[in-house]
Amino acid sequence: MPRTFYPRCTLKASMTRYEKPDYWSVKAKQEGYPARSVYKLQAMDEKFGLFSGHPKPGKVLDLGAAPGSWSLYALKRLGAGGFILGVDRSSLARDYDGGLLSGDRYCFLQGDLTSREIQEAILVQGPFHLVMSDAAPGTTGHPSVDALRSLVLAEAALEYADLALFKGGNLVVKVFQGGESPNLLKRIRERFKTAKSFKPAACRGTSCETYYVGLDKKSTNWADAG
Repeated sequence: MPRTFYPRCTLKASMTRYEKPDYWSVKAKQEGYPARSVYKLQAMDEKFGLFSGHPKPGKVLDLGAAPGSWSLYALKRLGAGGFILGVDRSSLARDYDGGLLSGDRYCFLQGDLTSREIQEAILVQGPFHLVMSDAAPGTTGHPSVDALRSLVLAEAALEYADLALFKGGNLVVKVFQGGESPNLLKRIRERFKTAKSFKPAACRGTSCETYYVGLDKKSTNWADAG
């Protein structure tokens, strides 16, 4: 397996402005997940069948994996035959995984998902049946700047889907609404038989985040299509 990288930086936006736990945060802790984001993935899985596509996902790339809620949910959904590669600049929270994130079904790369070094390490582990990204940039408070930074991460996720997603595979990626984000959805529609924009109920009402979902990839390698 590729070695683990440990740069001293953070990928996730600061959450200090959300000091009071809400319903979803409390529910996550009660059910053994480090963050409320698990219910966003669960809602999309229930609506779009992310883990039950054709072919059935057995290998998942989880971009922006920290603190680990999406990876934990995916490991439970995949069962004994599944494998997940998690990637994030931040480290995982290990108080809730019960050892799941230490087993041979899980590999974690700590580093910048847009860097060449991390990209090479990811591609060695592919191809994947599902690429999912909950990656978010450090926010500035300026919506246009934050949307642009989010788009960079979302475009990187789409590139991984181009390069390392099986034909028939699925994609889910977080974006901050605004700027050129609608063009990203257009590009997803070109590559997948179905593409949707969806905002789960677990997203905060004040958040500008939404998710783009691509189902059933048309080509094994988009760069070679046509």
